[in-house]
Amino acid sequence: MTQPCRHLVVVLGDQLNRDASAFDGFDPALDRVWMCEAAEESTHVWSSQQRTVQFLAAMRHFAQALRGEGLPLHYETLREGGLADALREAIAHWRPARLRLTQPGDWRVLQALRAAAGDTPLDITEDRHFLCSSARFAAHARGRRQLRMEFFYREMRREHGVLMDGDQPCGGAWNYDADNREAFGPNGPGFLPPPTRFEPDAITREVIALVQQRFADHPGQADPFGWPVNRAQALQALQVFIDERLPHFGRWQDAMWTGEPWLYHAHLAAALNLKLLNPREVIAAAEAAWRGGRVPLESAEGFIRQILGWREYVRGIYWLRMPDYAEQNALAAPHDLPAWFWTGDTPMRCLADAIGQTLRHGYAHHIQRLMVTGLFALLYGVQPQQVHAWYLSVYVDAVEWVELPNTLGMSQYADGGLLASKPYIATGRYIERMSDHCRGCRFDPGQRTGERACPFTTLYWDFLLRHEARFASHPRLALQVKNLARIGPAEREAIVARADAVRAGSVA
Repeated sequence: MTQPCRHLVVVLGDQLNRDASAFDGFDPALDRVWMCEAAEESTHVWSSQQRTVQFLAAMRHFAQALRGEGLPLHYETLREGGLADALREAIAHWRPARLRLTQPGDWRVLQALRAAAGDTPLDITEDRHFLCSSARFAAHARGRRQLRMEFFYREMRREHGVLMDGDQPCGGAWNYDADNREAFGPNGPGFLPPPTRFEPDAITREVIALVQQRFADHPGQADPFGWPVNRAQALQALQVFIDERLPHFGRWQDAMWTGEPWLYHAHLAAALNLKLLNPREVIAAAEAAWRGGRVPLESAEGFIRQILGWREYVRGIYWLRMPDYAEQNALAAPHDLPAWFWTGDTPMRCLADAIGQTLRHGYAHHIQRLMVTGLFALLYGVQPQQVHAWYLSVYVDAVEWVELPNTLGMSQYADGGLLASKPYIATGRYIERMSDHCRGCRFDPGQRTGERACPFTTLYWDFLLRHEARFASHPRLALQVKNLARIGPAEREAIVARADAVRAGSVA
């Protein structure tokens, strides 16, 4: 009979940090680590092949590192079913006195593991990876009529002494967003450093082959694959970003260009979300680069705001409002996600480019997510839970605590303005201004009706018509709604008819 253990330490696929709180007091003579590859984590949403490779390869490399330390580890390679059934079997086999688990990043997983624990005590430990605990964020939110990231971000800057000169922000301003919205211009970005990609080793190649066989019908492709899957690679990717891309990140963080998926972005979100990187070291590296005169302040601040501000903020929202948050649909959006979101097969060049690179690499930068794929879904009126499932499926950095609030709150305004103060809507003119996508496209972003009307532009006006009463007095959207007054009844009918044709699939 198996000797019972004191603590069975459960390590999930997005908890690949040795300094996780669940390891506190770990005694190899008394305790054991348990990890499991459960097929349900790739099938509860239709997880892309790139995303599944990222998780499984990183898990196996972390397991290798634990074994290298001499820690007793029980690791289950890909098995049918879910984590809960696997944990029940592990409990029956190892008979631990207690289970230890760092707080998961997914409400569904937390509830499943709590149920699986049964009569075995389960200790949920604080996730120290984050700079703001769930309790700390709840205290920030208590008594506030509105939650706004900017105020939270300033609190975090002061609390952690980031980009501060005494009690004042470096440079005299908290936010340099106005300096970070440039487009490339007609000649494009010019020279770009090559992306930091890593040749798969034997472990990763084995995972790629497994995913190609086991999840062959899942979207995207498993190979080529080049994401960091261990801490050494993640640290290398961070250093290369600081040296090569961060100096230009701020200025062009919102720009897009056809066939250029990487641009000046960090490509570190997956490593951060799997905990291969600690946000403190990422923030410190960016601040040190500015203080050393190697990057402009607006680049360092814009990047740090994404980590210290937005990333921590959306996690706070998630744990403050789950599980009800996942069901929000404030705009009563009723439509199914177009099938071509899973293939990229659309004549709209901007969407074909963003979706195509997403399926190839499991990646698109934040403006492509917010103002191309997300904007189209919002204007189209896709049920937000379907948009959420797509984003959770296709991106290598997608863990629910970060993806769900970004999608339902920021992108789809499904929470009615809790997370973001306005729906982010625009015509095709925005994409024309920030990219080269409209060159050669069969659609004209300046037209809202007719055969050449850009679907984004048509759907923008249709969105305002459908939600005119709701947003007529909105402090940030009322001016856009007022523009409807210039549109007569006949053109309004033409806009609605064209929008219906877009949704019917006869246009795009």
